[in-house]
Amino acid sequence: MPRLLAALSLASAAIVLAGCTGTPEPMPLPTRSAIETPTPTATPEPELPGPVHPSGVTTIATGLSAPWSILRLESGSTLVSERDRGVVREVTSDGQVRDVGAVPGVVPGGEGGLLGLEFIDGNLYTFFTSASDNRIVRFELNGAPGSYALGAGTDILTALPKAGTHNGGRIKLGPDGMLYATAGDASVPDNAQDPNSLGGKILRMTPDGAVPDDNPFPGSYVYSLGHRNPQGIAWDGDGQLWAAELGQNTWDELNLIEPGGNYGWPIVEGQTEDARFRNPVSQWSPADASPSGLAWTRDTFFLAALRGERLWTIITDRGEVMPWFAGEFGRIRDVVPGPDGTVWMITNNTAGKGTPRDGDDKLVQVLLEPVA
Repeated sequence: MPRLLAALSLASAAIVLAGCTGTPEPMPLPTRSAIETPTPTATPEPELPGPVHPSGVTTIATGLSAPWSILRLESGSTLVSERDRGVVREVTSDGQVRDVGAVPGVVPGGEGGLLGLEFIDGNLYTFFTSASDNRIVRFELNGAPGSYALGAGTDILTALPKAGTHNGGRIKLGPDGMLYATAGDASVPDNAQDPNSLGGKILRMTPDGAVPDDNPFPGSYVYSLGHRNPQGIAWDGDGQLWAAELGQNTWDELNLIEPGGNYGWPIVEGQTEDARFRNPVSQWSPADASPSGLAWTRDTFFLAALRGERLWTIITDRGEVMPWFAGEFGRIRDVVPGPDGTVWMITNNTAGKGTPRDGDDKLVQVLLEPVA
């Protein structure tokens, strides 16, 4: 992908555009579950026109407590992780909200707790903070829509560094059939450049927790390094991985992730002329972003902003970066592709840093329309 560098000014955000290439050799997808078992909803059909801008919103569910991750299922239900309660909740297709169950071993504290969710082969994968570490544990997902329950658990990856801040926490199944996880530096910046630490990295593993043979560092889960606190990952229409990362005091970042790439933290933050490090594709002042969830659909990236209290759209082919809903919903934690060409986002005003509003926290559907 040719590299493009341009300075853009939008609101108070500073944007830098760039591009690069490099993806791992595709591998077979895991076997999907039987028809009665829920499976992740696919990205909206490619024939839907894009790129897109938001055109309206509807509220799907209210009354959530410190929600962190959205996981849509083909059954019509949606699972939401509640960070501080350590509970997985189900939002049924008619908007009813119920507890699926508490995840054993979750010990919330600061930014830690029950974080990312993913679904593979009849199992619910969870990323959470325990008493001693951050870890990925999968659970059987039993039952049917409106009555899902957690079954037996199996450790997939343990001993990820934990702290009151910078835990990362997003997990997603990639188009290559591998499980990807974002791991923060656990408030020890040097972790990010230490090849022997799993902190400050994007990690890649098989769904059973093994190191893939084609990872960039033999025998290591590390897929990329030099990250401070990445909380969003998504793949574009070409199958290329991107990540959203919370910076410190200067720049938040949207990065195009190359296998083995070094993204600079803590040596650099944001764009640099140091050839050892990959430059962000877009960068923002933390006051305008503090990004968490990231989604790709209809030729458009959607980035959830916490401190910035807005949803960003990024259309890389056009060099366009735009804010939406600034201050309207408060802090936005996650965003995912929704049904019928929409996106769904979740607010995060009850987790201690926001100002709760009536009905918070909420799961919201964003209607989209093609850009003229």
